[in-house]
Amino acid sequence: MKQEITFTLNNEEVTVLVDVRKSLLEMLREEFALMGTKEGCGVGECGACTVIVDDQTVDSCIYLAMWVAGRKVTTIEGITQADGTLADIQAAYVEAGAVQCGFCIPGMVLSSENLLQHNPQPSRAEIRRGLSGNMCRCTGYQKIVDAVEVTAHRRNEQ
Repeated sequence: MKQEITFTLNNEEVTVLVDVRKSLLEMLREEFALMGTKEGCGVGECGACTVIVDDQTVDSCIYLAMWVAGRKVTTIEGITQADGTLADIQAAYVEAGAVQCGFCIPGMVLSSENLLQHNPQPSRAEIRRGLSGNMCRCTGYQKIVDAVEVTAHRRNEQ
């Protein structure tokens, strides 16, 4: 069974006919060709599929697409600057060497961005707690925490 839904995707209102059983992850990749959102575990444990829905991070692999009707969804593609340059948090990840294989990075970046939106001056412990829903097998997390800390510092200087 399919149903039409309208929602805001990366600051643009969209309407799509979606299977009521489809996950948000599937809809983003299949209907909108937004490949930045990755499926890692498929059960909401790894955070690779993290997106922001109405200012809250969600695991899009276990979040039904139907639930975003009338809501605002931000994917990794939605935080890039209008001219195509990286967002400050993305640039900080690159500068800190926090990107290795890259599979977890979109979800990690969105969790970082959401954390900084809610807590502009997080401690290192708060950064670790804020990213606890995201797993990375490559970096050891230190450089990721560094990137979030640098971004917070730079934003607070402005």
